[in-house]
Amino acid sequence: MIICKSEEEILRIREAGRVVALALERLASMVEPGLKTFLLDREAEKFIRGKGAFPTFKGYRGFPASLCVSVNNEVVHGFPSSRRLREGDIVSLDLGATLDGYIADSAVTVPVGTIVPAVAELLEVTKKALAEAILKVRPGNRLGDISHAVEEMANSRRYGIVRDYCGHGVGRELHEPPQVRNFGRPGTGPVVLPGWTIAIEPMLNLGTHEVEVLADGWTVVTADGKPSAHFEHTVAATSNGPLVLTLP
Repeated sequence: MIICKSEEEILRIREAGRVVALALERLASMVEPGLKTFLLDREAEKFIRGKGAFPTFKGYRGFPASLCVSVNNEVVHGFPSSRRLREGDIVSLDLGATLDGYIADSAVTVPVGTIVPAVAELLEVTKKALAEAILKVRPGNRLGDISHAVEEMANSRRYGIVRDYCGHGVGRELHEPPQVRNFGRPGTGPVVLPGWTIAIEPMLNLGTHEVEVLADGWTVVTADGKPSAHFEHTVAATSNGPLVLTLP
């Protein structure tokens, strides 16, 4: 069952979202060649706890860190480690925070120094796909309209759309109904209602849509080794249209 939130609950998710947004701003500013990725995780946890919140991902289904750090062909769920970022890499930072029992979730993909034009375009188009999908989070639209907005943008560049992982409802729990896929037919699926709060997260690949999970049981990588970009916002459907809840 898709849980519609009250205005008060949406405001509380927005407060958690503000913590996430500020943390991601801080982490993105740290990204540079030579940085060890575990330092990003350390800063994420310190920042979130400093705001009176809890890092949602830490311990979730056994995940060992506060922050998912996915580099280059790693799509999602990468582990922070002693690995150093290199000039020309891209790094996806996926973060959740729980504040007073309410959760928000967001992600960005950040260039490390100067990146090649094809990868820069991948990041830009993935970000635009998220923006287009957010515009569809309006009462009376259908879930398929949101999904199709991502698919249409990805297909305009012939990018691979990750099908095995998707967005989701979010609120009291990190993963609530509905699943928010990055492909779908417009005019299909449940009707969007005021009070929906969903995490929309396009994951687009420079090559194939196919992915694999590494031996650690978490890290998802592209099957062909080509780069992947990931952007995410938590969004509420209101009578006035979409409200992005993960902004500073």
